[in-house]
Amino acid sequence: MSLNELIPIVNRLQEAFAPLGLPPIDLPQIAVVGSQSSGKSSVLESIVGYDFLPRGVGIVTRRPLVLQLVNEAVEQDYAVFSHIEKKIFSFEEVRKTIQMETDKVAGSNKGVSPDPIILRVHSSHVVNLTLVDLPGLTKVPVGDQPANISEQIRSMVLEVISRPNCIVLAVTAANQDVANSDGLQIAREVDPQGLRTIGVLTKLDLMDQGTDARDVLEGRVYPLQHGYVGVVNRSQRDIETNKSMKSALAAEQEFFIKSPSYSHIAKKQGTVYLSHRLNAILEDHIRSCMPDISNRVKTMLRDATVSFQNHSRGNVVLGAAIGNETCFVFPFVL
Repeated sequence: MSLNELIPIVNRLQEAFAPLGLPPIDLPQIAVVGSQSSGKSSVLESIVGYDFLPRGVGIVTRRPLVLQLVNEAVEQDYAVFSHIEKKIFSFEEVRKTIQMETDKVAGSNKGVSPDPIILRVHSSHVVNLTLVDLPGLTKVPVGDQPANISEQIRSMVLEVISRPNCIVLAVTAANQDVANSDGLQIAREVDPQGLRTIGVLTKLDLMDQGTDARDVLEGRVYPLQHGYVGVVNRSQRDIETNKSMKSALAAEQEFFIKSPSYSHIAKKQGTVYLSHRLNAILEDHIRSCMPDISNRVKTMLRDATVSFQNHSRGNVVLGAAIGNETCFVFPFVL
C-alpha cells in the first residue's frame, strides 16, 4: 500500500464512524488546539488556500470541523460536505454552510456541540492531509453563552486529544509568553513529554521590536518531539483588502528569508513547509497504527455480520449501519 493511500483510508473510516458519535476505533488524526486569539483559523485557511471559515467576535468554531484535504488534478477546486454530497465551488458558500450547520446543531447563541462537520476539499494545490479543528479555548462567556462555556470547550478538546492516536497541533501566538499558551498547556496535560505534539507559532511579525522566538522555534524553551514551525498569517488589513493567499505566502517566505533572526532556519518555517511536515507526520503515524486498525475493523465487521444474522430488529439497525459502512472501507484497510 502506498503512502498516498493511507490518509484517504482513514478519511473513509472517519466518515463511516461519524454517525456513532464517539468512534469505536481510536483513529490516527491531527487535532488543532489553541485560544480564540491564537490565529488558529488563519493557519487553516492558509493551508487550504481559501477564506472559508466563519469569522466574528468570540467563539467562531463551535463544532469540531474535520477538514479532509485531497490532492488531485481538478479543473476547479471544490469542497464537499459529507452530509450533503454536493460539489461546492464557491468557498464563500462553504463558509455560509459551516455557519448554518453550526447554528442548526449548536444554536445561534454561541453555544458549542461535539457533533462534527466533515468537509473535504479537492485541489491540486493542497497535500493529502486531515485536520480536526476544535473550538478555541476561552475563559469568559460572552453574550448569552452558558456560564460554563469554557468548561464545555475544555472538556470537548480533552475528549479528542486524550486519545493516544491523536497528534496535537498546538497553535500559539508568538507575541505572548509561551508559558501562558492555552494550546501548549492543554496539550501538556495529555502529552507531558511532548511526544505527540507539534507546535505552531503565529504572529511572529507582531513581536516587540528587538525580540524574537528563536529559542522556542529551536526547542530550547519547551522541546517537542515534532518541533515547532513558525508562520506569518495575513493581517486583518490584508483580509479586508482581499490580499490573495498566493501573495500572502510569498510575503511569508520573504519574511523568513530576510529576517536576521530566522534566515538560518527559513527552509523549515512557513505554511508550505508546515503542510508538508504535517502530511509526513500523519502518514507515518497512520502506517504505524494500521495493523491495529485493520484487526479492529475485522472484529467489528465480524461482530456486525453476526448481529445482522441473529436479529431482525433492534440492534440490527446499528449492526447493519456499521457493517455496510465498514464493508465499504474494509477492502482498502486490508
